[in-house]
Amino acid sequence: MSKKLISLADCCVAFDGELVLDHINLYFNDSEFLTLLGPSGCGKTTTLRIIGGFLTPTSGEVLFDGVRINDVPPNQRQINTVFQRYALFPHLNVFENVAFGLRIPKTEAGKRKKARLPEEEIHQRVLEMLEVVSLKGFETRRITELSGGQQQRVAIARALVNRPKVLLLDEPLGALDLRLRKDMQSELKRIQQQLGITFIYVTHDQEEALAMSDTIVVMDQGRIQQIGTPEDIYNEPKNAFVADFIGESNILDGVMHEDYVVEFFNRKFKCLDKGFAPMEPVDVVIRPEDVDIVPPEKGQLRGTVTSVTFKGVHYDTIVDFKGFKWLIQTTDYHPEGETIGIILNPDDIHIMHKSPYSGMFGDYSSYSEEYDELEDISLLEEDVEGGDEE
Repeated sequence: MSKKLISLADCCVAFDGELVLDHINLYFNDSEFLTLLGPSGCGKTTTLRIIGGFLTPTSGEVLFDGVRINDVPPNQRQINTVFQRYALFPHLNVFENVAFGLRIPKTEAGKRKKARLPEEEIHQRVLEMLEVVSLKGFETRRITELSGGQQQRVAIARALVNRPKVLLLDEPLGALDLRLRKDMQSELKRIQQQLGITFIYVTHDQEEALAMSDTIVVMDQGRIQQIGTPEDIYNEPKNAFVADFIGESNILDGVMHEDYVVEFFNRKFKCLDKGFAPMEPVDVVIRPEDVDIVPPEKGQLRGTVTSVTFKGVHYDTIVDFKGFKWLIQTTDYHPEGETIGIILNPDDIHIMHKSPYSGMFGDYSSYSEEYDELEDISLLEEDVEGGDEE
């Protein structure tokens, strides 16, 4: 069983009377890769700053290994941080950047006098850490001679060489290009597993969170919306915000008739959900990749294709069903104006209780900013009307 290492107990943060972190209760296990995920302003970086000691909560407690650390300064916590801006010293080479923290005299436990580490130990620890981050042989390189990914590895090595129990990472991949970001995702996970320490990672990128995390904490408006494994968060979202933020989702109004039976678009469908009140209004989530396209006469529902975007491995196809536009991801091309049918299996349908986020997400009648950038403007001016049938 995992050991609880850090706990936030009823933590609140207010700036100028405005609550930006609202009664957060959260714990972090030893040797866990946990990601705080959410949009800008959701409170994830504020949470990270509280853990690191850069911000004191307005109320609540921060516990490290069961000991209250609200008033412990950052340099006395067994926690280090890697920021999006690596803050490396350009006048020092790779070795000296990593060794910098080790050369600072520190007060040993039970002693008043500060002591320096022996140079031999510094040399050994720096070389060990450079090997961990795959920079062996780069000791004498200048920082300006490194790529963005290599500079990030130097920043990670500098943070880890002091042997913290926890490493905080505040969107460290944000400045890297897409290919390098994906490579570094694998590298960060490898380093965390090799060292066996706790990584607490902050990002707004749901793909990063899904790829690296043992646990994901989804946040919005200063509150925790859901905590779970990547599989749980993606397959069993708690509300419309989580369903929309983690991947793409079609979110429909429905009515739960009884266990395993839901109605939407005036048609009953079998599902795998139970425990709802009879005839309870619900949100129905259908992931774009779970929809099977069939000939119109064989479909449970029929709709008209209104837009198609090629995404490399699949087509993002917008389909109008009774005035509600769905996103369907398919490897088959269906041109605009085509009438299609769809089949939904019970495990393609996920049911959620209504929440304050209901009705805010999941209708592709209005394109997201991503689609505005990808679609040709002429396509957005067309409104292909289709006679939808059941």
